[in-house]
Amino acid sequence: MKIETISWTGQSVERVEDAALLTGRGRFVDDLGTRPGTLQAAILRSPHAHADILGIDITAAAAMPGVVAVITGRDLAKLTAPMVAGLKVAVENWPMAVERARYVGEPVAIVVAQDRYLAEDAVDAVEVEYSALPCVVDTLATLEPDAPLLHERAGANLVSDRHFRYGDPEAAFAKAEHQVSVSIAYPRNTGAPMETFGVVAEYDPHEDAYDILANFQGPFSIHAVLARCLKVPGNRLRLRMPPDSGGSFGVKQGVAPYAVLIGIAARIAGRPVKWIEDRLEHLGAAVAATNRVTTLKAAVTAEGRITALDWDQVEDCGAYPRAPEPATLYRMHGNMTGAYDIRNLAIRNRVVLTNKAPTGLVRGFGGPQVYYALERLMQRIAVELGLDPLKVIRANLIPFGAFPYRTASGALYDSGDYVQAFDLALAEGRLAELEARRDAARAAGRRYGIGFAAAVEPSVSNMGYITTVLTAAERKKAGPKNGAQATATVSLDPVGSVSVHVASVPQGQGHRTVLAQVVADVFGLSHHDVRIVADLDTGKDAWSIASGNYSSRFAAAVAGTAHLAATRLRDKLGLIAASQLGADPGQIGFAGGAVFAKGQPDKTIPFGRVAALSHWSPALLPAGIDQAIRETAFWTPPELSAPSEDDQVNSSLCHGFIFDMAGVEVEPGSGKVRIDRYVTMHDCGRILHPGMVDGQIRGGFAQALGATFYEELAYAADGAFLTGTFADYLLPTATETPDIDILHIETPSPFTPLGAKGVGEGNCMSTPVCLANAVADALGVAQLDLPLTPARVAALVAAPEPSLPASHRTAAKTAVTAKPGDRALRGEGQAKVAAGPDAVWAMLLDVDTLASIIPGCHGVKKLSDTHFKADVTLGVGPVKGRYKAEIKLSNLVAPQAATLTGSVSGALGTGGGSGRVMLSPGEGGGTLIAYTYEAAVGGKVAAIGGRLLDGAAKAIIGQFFAALARKASPSRPGFFARLLRRYA
Repeated sequence: MKIETISWTGQSVERVEDAALLTGRGRFVDDLGTRPGTLQAAILRSPHAHADILGIDITAAAAMPGVVAVITGRDLAKLTAPMVAGLKVAVENWPMAVERARYVGEPVAIVVAQDRYLAEDAVDAVEVEYSALPCVVDTLATLEPDAPLLHERAGANLVSDRHFRYGDPEAAFAKAEHQVSVSIAYPRNTGAPMETFGVVAEYDPHEDAYDILANFQGPFSIHAVLARCLKVPGNRLRLRMPPDSGGSFGVKQGVAPYAVLIGIAARIAGRPVKWIEDRLEHLGAAVAATNRVTTLKAAVTAEGRITALDWDQVEDCGAYPRAPEPATLYRMHGNMTGAYDIRNLAIRNRVVLTNKAPTGLVRGFGGPQVYYALERLMQRIAVELGLDPLKVIRANLIPFGAFPYRTASGALYDSGDYVQAFDLALAEGRLAELEARRDAARAAGRRYGIGFAAAVEPSVSNMGYITTVLTAAERKKAGPKNGAQATATVSLDPVGSVSVHVASVPQGQGHRTVLAQVVADVFGLSHHDVRIVADLDTGKDAWSIASGNYSSRFAAAVAGTAHLAATRLRDKLGLIAASQLGADPGQIGFAGGAVFAKGQPDKTIPFGRVAALSHWSPALLPAGIDQAIRETAFWTPPELSAPSEDDQVNSSLCHGFIFDMAGVEVEPGSGKVRIDRYVTMHDCGRILHPGMVDGQIRGGFAQALGATFYEELAYAADGAFLTGTFADYLLPTATETPDIDILHIETPSPFTPLGAKGVGEGNCMSTPVCLANAVADALGVAQLDLPLTPARVAALVAAPEPSLPASHRTAAKTAVTAKPGDRALRGEGQAKVAAGPDAVWAMLLDVDTLASIIPGCHGVKKLSDTHFKADVTLGVGPVKGRYKAEIKLSNLVAPQAATLTGSVSGALGTGGGSGRVMLSPGEGGGTLIAYTYEAAVGGKVAAIGGRLLDGAAKAIIGQFFAALARKASPSRPGFFARLLRRYA
């Protein structure tokens, strides 16, 4: 018999996931069935960035049809404890605002009803009385002594300040021939996965236990945080993950607080509760990457050799330091010198809080922020010293003979040949051709630039790196935390079929395909013969606190652990087969679906027969074999130790290498950047599936395009969230994403079972700065902050505007009072009314008249002659809701002029402003009304209706004056009244 040997690992076999996903048969959290009687939840969120909650009136909402429960922060606080923060700081981190809201979008109340639409309607009926407080959204402004304080018990918005020193950076700077520095303000962005958060929760009062289904990606260290928050032991909290997740990019670890909220909702309602997040909720209040302000200095020789780095990083974690933050700041701590051999290093890390949504782990977490500063610095060194940027990079790369290489701050780079990868990228990426294209473009007067970036891509995080935020004494007191653990179970059923389960739920990476390849090779089977189970249940499956799908750990850790489990089971089968065949165990082989004795073709039995023996005939098992049915492997690498006494830490196990180069052309008039060519070289160790590796690289590149040119989660100075739709938070599409050249070398990792390293996050780290360097080269500018929108790039191209004459400066300064970034409305206009000024003046002060002419008014209450309250329904584009309005009149000059100052508040947001109304006699005894106004809005209206606000304001004002005109001339409307009515 001929035994066929095929190695599936390393081939680009067809993905087994795709058929179901492309035909709509994926099993996502919203696709899975729920128990009869499951209720639906909707969340009321704060329209204020900072406000005390004086009271919440749920009476009307609770009385609405189908409403089962309305839950406030105080209800939550009775049944839970604050979530544990990643820092030792006096901050109560509740999943929902209890007495104070600290960011726009923070949950304030939950409504549970029979249907989602009933819950949404009831949310609008919840009345919250706020007392607005000053807020701070700027990363550096929050450090000022007079900045509004988010948490009084913490005493400051600065919640962590640590200094690190490795080698002798002071001496290196003192001897340096040159010092070069860059200052970077890295913006907030997010992953924006196709599928938003989803939770289905149930509470068992008899067991005091929670069963929660959520599209949570891990890490499962958060399981302990959730159990503590819910006040139950870990074995009373069962977390289940669906088989499919519609993308995550790290973002779905942020579903954890909602698991608590919906769990408590189920407990109070007494029935299962389901909640699916909408897109506005996700953009405004899910998880954002940290925005960071960095000052990076280098001590440099005349030849461009860096002898020391000095990092000053200020990390903005939003309103709460929510676990696992400040992981984004410390994940890269071991490799702050990047791909370069730099032995002297100083780091200052500060963590601050602002009135923005809490941050979390977004793809590449920490890497984009670090490499944007480091690789911009490399370009600036070349420019300021008049050197070739490629020579500066090459002069500083870690040499091949240094691996495994220990960095100054403690990372152990497992393998690599950075110089060879660099040289291959320049040769195979056709650098000479790219330079010729640049020279030709510049000769023709066009703006063309070339950019480069080198990056080390960490993967398989060391749990202990986060504890570097603590001092050595604090770490000793808390106990050691270190390592990374992966789990896999391989099972054989009674007919000899192979199944694999891992504690890592995929979000599109292709787990099922790669695991089938790896395990099939161990048993000598076709990859079609191996079935992968990808969902996870902490109540019955093998897992650890390090489990989850994060930090590019699948190929290196999870697939490797599956290989270990399969190998152990195969070795047992080999002993069984040797006993059955009468052969030496060392001669047993597995291939072609058979088990055989090598060199003895007559001694062969089908794999299924051997694999099923433990089920059918356990008494025939040879001595020393208890079972060959299931094998579970737990793997942890010894290289990931806890931080040392001097704060050195190997923050990740594996370290890939990336070298990118890009040629871009900038159109001066529009500011549009065209990518002419992009080349990316990768060393990710052993490649398990070339097609999917390239897919991960292309996906990371596309996401990095968004970070480079389009994406920013923007806030106004008053904390209003401004980018609540994909019309404001732009994402690159296939049209904007060019093809790229992908190159590879392989230096297998000696630390992982399969020699693989991570590859899923690299271009999120390298591409933004590579493209920025190319734009800087094209324009000859030193300072570039992301995103490089056309308007921002055009401003860099344009000549500086001449300054205003001194006589005009005061007027220009006082003409605009709104703060930069506000969703401000300004306008003026006039209308003609048939009645005279006295009659119109009387109407404006009459309650009944106002009630009849204010658009959407449900009634006006007169508090004094110049103070009114009204209940109104207003709509702005897709947003429509009920508001409480308050109007005051001042500066009255009867019957000629008055100033109106007003504010509105409701579940959809807040607004306020003032206007001046002036009455003058018109033709035929009528009145000419002239008006000017200025207003600003926040909350949901600002987030998703911003582009429509000006038009909506004009329409509402037009409706008001059209109604006034009709009221003033009820018998025979005049021409202007009819005209206003037509356009109202």
